Amino acid sequence: MHQSIGSQGTILIVEDDRNTAALVATYLEREGFTTVLVHDGGQAVRTASECNPVFVILDVMLPNLDGWEICRILRKNSEVPVLMLTAREEEIDRVAGLAMGADDYVVKPFSPRELVERVKAILRRSRPASPRPVSLLSFAGLELDPEKHKVTRDGRPVILTSSEYKILHALMMSPGKAFSREELLDQCNRQGEAVIDRVIDVHIGKLRQKIEDDPSQPRFILTVRGHGYRFSDESGEQEER
Repeated sequence: MHQSIGSQGTILIVEDDRNTAALVATYLEREGFTTVLVHDGGQAVRTASECNPVFVILDVMLPNLDGWEICRILRKNSEVPVLMLTAREEEIDRVAGLAMGADDYVVKPFSPRELVERVKAILRRSRPASPRPVSLLSFAGLELDPEKHKVTRDGRPVILTSSEYKILHALMMSPGKAFSREELLDQCNRQGEAVIDRVIDVHIGKLRQKIEDDPSQPRFILTVRGHGYRFSDESGEQEER
């Protein structure tokens, strides 16, 4: 195994030409990958299970077991990306490799730099996107932290029920948007309960008691007459009368 500091993951290179395998490994290691080299088809499947690679570069023509069969075996219980190498350019070979579950197909001779770029492109497509950081929701001293599931007002914790939290979260996520009572009920997700839309009025009333300076003149959660509620999008905004 060739180890790189801060490795982006292990790439298994199954190639009987040792010079080609070493050249590909050198280029991959420059990009921060760890490489494992195997020169015999019979060892490839066992090595893959041992080193748990993030990617497999697989020659078609190998001693003991060809690349197509190795790819077929890998695909039985793994979704690891596979790029196949071959000295033959016939379309039937490309179709066969892709039909076995390969993600890409490169014909020898090839540019090692291009091969590395193909590997990186396939990994970008196959890896899930990084989750967006959860943003702190804040307005005029009222803060809701989705990651910590915590609400504070002027730095002091506000204790909310699950339904109150979900309603406030929905409103603060879309300041100025008018939510109907039915939409806010959906946010509560109270499955199996018989509820009516006036339950939202009760939740809003309790929320105002907890977060407003004067619940009778709310500045955060405002009534939209004949429809429902919205969260203020301007400091000092007053409720419709």
